[in-house]
This record gives sequence, structure tokens and C-alpha cells, in this order.
Amino acid sequence: MKWPIYKVALLGVLFWNCAETEKPTSFSSLLENSTHINGKTEYLSSPFVTAGNRVYMVGHQDGSFPELGWHIKGEMGGIWDHPIKLMDGFDIELHWGDESFILNKATKFTNYPFANRHQFSIPSKNLVVNRWQFVPDDTEGLLVQVELTNNASKATTFDLTFTGHSDLRPTWLGERTNMNDTQDEAVFEEAIQGWITKDRGNPWFVCYAGDTAPNQKSEAKNTYQGLGASNQLTYSMAIEPNETKTINFIISGSYTSKENAVSTFNSIKSAWPNLLEDKKQRYKQLAHQTQLTIPDKKMQQAFEWLKYNCDWLVRTVPEIGSGITAGIPDYPWWFGVDSEYALQGYMAIGQTEAVYNTIALLDSVSNRVNGNGKIIHEMSTNGAVFNKGNINETPQFASLIWSIYQWNGNLSFLEKYFPTIEKGLSWLMEENDLDGNGFPEGFGMMEIHGLDSEMIDVAAYSQKAFADASKMATELGKDSLAAKYQEIADQLKQKINTEFWSENFNSYADFIGTDAQALHLIEDAIVRADTLNKPWAIEELEATRKYIKTHPSNKPRPFVMHHNWVVNTPMEMGIADTTKALKALKTAEQFVNPFGVFVTGIDRDQSAGSDDGSFKGSKIFSYTGAVMTLPTGVQARAENNYGRPNEALNYLERMTRTFSYALPGSMYEVSPDYGMITQAWNIYSYAYPIIHQFFGIQPRAAQKQVLISPLMPDTWDECSLENVILGDGANEISMFYSKKEGKTTIRIEQTNAEWKMKLKIPKSQLNQLQILEGTQSALENEVWIESDGAKVEVSY
Repeated sequence: MKWPIYKVALLGVLFWNCAETEKPTSFSSLLENSTHINGKTEYLSSPFVTAGNRVYMVGHQDGSFPELGWHIKGEMGGIWDHPIKLMDGFDIELHWGDESFILNKATKFTNYPFANRHQFSIPSKNLVVNRWQFVPDDTEGLLVQVELTNNASKATTFDLTFTGHSDLRPTWLGERTNMNDTQDEAVFEEAIQGWITKDRGNPWFVCYAGDTAPNQKSEAKNTYQGLGASNQLTYSMAIEPNETKTINFIISGSYTSKENAVSTFNSIKSAWPNLLEDKKQRYKQLAHQTQLTIPDKKMQQAFEWLKYNCDWLVRTVPEIGSGITAGIPDYPWWFGVDSEYALQGYMAIGQTEAVYNTIALLDSVSNRVNGNGKIIHEMSTNGAVFNKGNINETPQFASLIWSIYQWNGNLSFLEKYFPTIEKGLSWLMEENDLDGNGFPEGFGMMEIHGLDSEMIDVAAYSQKAFADASKMATELGKDSLAAKYQEIADQLKQKINTEFWSENFNSYADFIGTDAQALHLIEDAIVRADTLNKPWAIEELEATRKYIKTHPSNKPRPFVMHHNWVVNTPMEMGIADTTKALKALKTAEQFVNPFGVFVTGIDRDQSAGSDDGSFKGSKIFSYTGAVMTLPTGVQARAENNYGRPNEALNYLERMTRTFSYALPGSMYEVSPDYGMITQAWNIYSYAYPIIHQFFGIQPRAAQKQVLISPLMPDTWDECSLENVILGDGANEISMFYSKKEGKTTIRIEQTNAEWKMKLKIPKSQLNQLQILEGTQSALENEVWIESDGAKVEVSY
């Protein structure tokens, strides 16, 4: 029998619909065998995040949504669709007559790279409840699934009430962009069988509803601060013995129109399983790129999850731009210096779209608000710039651009941003080197009041910027400019090693300033040290004060005072001569605890070496007494620069102790559990020492080359780094390292045989060298093995 075409088509539609309905629609099925990490019971009352590039949600691991955060006091949690907030959160409550259970005391929290689960138990009802959630990519909304399993021998019926707490309000600095909060007003919308809430004075909307029609709807009392509104949806539930049922709640928003919010709602409601699968597959690709295998499995896991963390921090506001943000929950907007560190790591792990978008955003906004090459420090997601830039951010931008160019080899990329660099370096020296001694003056990384004279980090990053700008100018055929920049770089290097060095302290100075500046800073520092009960620091500061008064100077001079982590930047940048570097690295070992390097060394306690407890910050948010991941990563890079991989690994091991310490799958900004629950620059602290230094991968994409000079720690006797992307996807390399019974084997493979790989071999190993693939050559008076095609392999 021959079927008419329209009947064949209809049969196909019916078959497709049947297949669609048979797809798994529970998170438990969709995420089976997916990577995940369970949280700790003692940290259930601390924050988690589920993130997308448009919307993210912050609550507590126990399932509650307390008012948290300090940047906008009590408002940094909840659901955000920058530049506005959508909701303070929601409550889910189960009712059996007079009995009720609010799902806000989870017994277990599990984090997935792209989703999370809160597990609740109601023993008296033999009911287990899982609350799952995820945010689809490029979407102004999220899905929450409540999965209920009846373990009783009889059926159970109850009501489930979802209470949404809207808070349609502007983000930080909204008043600067005419974003003024007004009262929220909610209306039940039949079309979605749920609530649509609008800010009375603005086109800001949030929708929320279940995937079935509610039995009841009502207003509720709003207990959160602000001008929000609370409304409820109630559903009747009936679950048979040993049966599991799910109910989905969709939350969507828009800061432009009701139509957009409703459209997003419908898209998530109808397509969420596909959206979840898409995100799952994209995260598999993130894991595949720059895939690390090492003996230390916790560090390996930390490195993998840092790649996921990086993706969590991308924030897109189409009207403004897209880029990586500094941290969640209190820094969910864009920064200059945070990006300048972090993007070096993002590039090394292959997350290039975030790199290019962030650089374009920083460059365009900096040119708009400054116009002189100065790079901004901090801007909100509404476009308001809070700080037009600290001194160090402008030179660090130059070094960032050179670093990215090494990876992509794209001359047009260099041509696009070099004008900003050229203007910025002129601004740096002409407007900030007031005494003409070569050191720009002003705030660097340390935001200590009064610490704005000639800072060591500004000097070190300026030296590196001129050296990198010289190379860029050469690439662009600007030879005279290249020579000028290199001359400045050479002079700065010499001056840093003489004028900033203190032989008495075996350290580079925190700053160069006048006696009057130093004495004022000492008074403040003594108060700080006394408050923190650091008698050794008080004694040292008083001795410095006495020396200044008995040996006055009418000229600025270097002072070692706070032992701030930035005194290590000459080693981070490789500027310090070896003799000074080794002394300074030894000095730096005094200012650590089991988790890493103190931000301000005088905060170090003499018992810190044996204290592995939680960092206890003040009630008013403060970094006083903090150990942070960035200074620790800087120290690891610094150690490697002077051929000390075992010491570098020690710092990475300290940081790794903080991985999953409070939020499973993440690493706090302040070690181990204070400040931001996830932080962008963490990837710099791992990727640079591991990829560039331990594995020794130095791309030269413009020449279609990659130089490889391994510097492995002794304990890494079997390791690999696979699928490292070069030239924006033009090539990928994988490196395999093995050291067994005194014999080292290195194998490097690439996908594009047109590229040249050059592997550096220690001269001491030449007599034992066996070249299995490649040819021996000389490069810069060193021994290298070059690829003849897609592979290099040696043993010695």
C-alpha cells in the first residue's frame, strides 16, 4: 500500500512527539554519571551559585535565600539579570494539613559544573526531596526542579507552595544611569499560569510559574528589605509508594519588556532538557581543553573546576558588552586589573571568546571615559565607571595584549590595541612620574590609605610593559619606538634592582616616599598591628620609625614597612637579579600560612604556620589579615622564574587546600573561606605556573612555533597536558611527561604539522639523550629538539 505524502508526514510528527515525551525529564536522569562534588555539612549555611552568562542565582547551600553581601548591603544574593536584580529568592513549602516543611534546611548540597542540587529529608513522611537548578546559556532565566520520592508503603497527598520574592531593583551605581527603584507590582497571568511582577516605574519584569496550573494563587507577606513583592502558587501533589514525581518552576526576567520575559519563560518551559544537554556538552568541551593529568588528584580536580569557575564569571549585558567579572557575589561586574591577571589564564585554557570580549569592553570603555590610554579599574554592569583606573592597570594592559598575541599571532589584534598602549604608556610617564625619576606615582594593587607614592608593583609592571611594548612595536615595524621603549625598560630594571632593594630586610621595598609619608603610614600600621595583636610587627615598625627620626632624609627613599605581597612582583616579572631574587624569595616564606601568602605581611601571626583554621573576617567586610589566592599564585610564578619548581608547587599545594573548602568545586578569594565564593584571577594563579612553567609551553603563534621548556617538580613523575589550543584553533598540542627509574621521556604531539615545536633539553643530559622523533638544533646557545612533523619525542 502506498501512503499519501501528507499521511507520511503526519506519522513522522506523531512519532517525533512520542519520542520527545519519552526523553528523560528529571535532573537525576539527565545528569547521571556527570561530574559533581558533595559539599560539607558545616558549610550548608554558606553561599552557592548557579550561573549563566545572562542570569545567575546566589543562595545558601541549605536551600535558603538570606540577605547577604556588602556592596549593596543585603542585596547581593538572590537572582540577578544584570543590570537589574529579579528576585531576593523563593521558598518552597510542603503542607499536610496543619503540618508544614519549608525546604530551607538541606541535609546535603551537591555541586555540578553547570547545575546544583539540595537534598532534603522529611523522615516523618518517608519523603526525600531534591531541589535542582540550572541557568541555560544566553538566557534571561533559569529552571528549578523539585523532585519528590515517596519511600513510604502508602500513597501521600499534600500541597506544595512556591513563594516568589521579587526585588526588581538596579545594580550598584544605578542612580548614576537614571535607574531608580520603585515599588514592585504583581499580576497573575493566565497565559503562563503564574505571576508576572513589574517595577512600577521601569520596564523591569520577572515571571515565575510551575509547569502545571496551580490550584491556588495568593499574595504573601514580603519580609525582605527593599520594594519587592511576594506571591504564592500552590499545587496539589499525590505520590504513590516508591514513586518519584517532579514539578518544574521557571523563572525569567527582562529589563526591557514584558514580551521578552514571557518569551524567555516559554522557551525554558518547553526546551529545558535540550538546553541542559547543550550546556552539559559545552562543559565537557571546557574540560577537554587544556586537560591536566598529574599525580596530585586534588590539584588536578581543582584545575578542572577552575575552568568551570571561569565560565561562571562571564557576564553579558548586550547593551553594554560582555566580559569576565571579578567575583561572586560582591564583584559581579567588570574590572581592569582583575581581568589583566585572569585573562592570561583564560587564554591558556582555551576560553578565547571571553578573552576577546573582555579586552574589547575594557578598551572601548577606557577610551570613552579616559581617552588617554589609561585603563579603568571598575565599572558596574549598567555602564557606570566607579574608578577610572589605578596606575598599575595601564601598564598591565600592555603586557596582557602581548601575552594574548603570543597565543593568537593575529597582527590585526595587535594593531587594534597598540594605539591604546602607546597612549597609555605616554600618560603613565608624562603625567604620573612627577619627579622625573622613572617611577610613576599613585595607587597600585594595595588599597591602603596613603600608600600612593612610588609603589614597587607599579614600577615592576611598568618595566614589563615597556619591555613588552618594545616587542609589539617591532612586530608592527615601529623600530625607533621599539628602541625607545626598550631603553626605558632597561633603565627601569636597573633602577628597581638598586633603588627599591633593601639589603637590611632582604626584600624589595613596599614604596619609595618621603620621611613624612613613611612616618604617617607607620602610625596607621602600628594601630593595625596592635588591633590584630601582632607584637613582632609593632616592634619592627617602631624600630623603623626610630631609624627615620635619627637618620632623616630630605629626599624620597625606599621603605620596607607593610611587607605587602607586591614586594614579590620583581620576581613575578623576572626583573630581579638572581642574587636578590633568592634572598627575597626566602624572606617571603615568612609571610605565609597553610593556605598561601598574606596580602599584608604585618598581619602574619607567628603561629600561622601551624594554624589551618578558617579565616575569620570582621563583621564589616575587610581584607585585614587576609591570605589570598592572587599573591599565592604570584609567588608560585616567581619561584619558577628562578628555577625552583618544588617551591612553586608548594604554593600551589597551599592554594589547593582551599579548593572545595566551603563551596564544593570552587575556591574562595580569601583563603580558605572568606570574600568571594569564586574569583576570576584564581585561574592565573594556576594556569601560569602549570602551563607556562612546569610544562614550559611558550607559544609563538605569529611564527607558527611553540617553544617548550619543561620545569617539572620532582614529585610529578607521570603527567600530561592535552589539547592546548594555539593560534585560535589553528593548532593543538598535547605533552606527555614521564620520569621512571632515572629516565625521563617527553612526547609532544600537535594537530597541525605545519607548526614547528621546539623542545629544550638540559645541557647536562646531552650524553644520555635519545631522539625518538625530531632533530637536534641550537637556539640561543641552548640545545633544542625540533619537530619534523606532528611529533617530538625524546628520552634521557
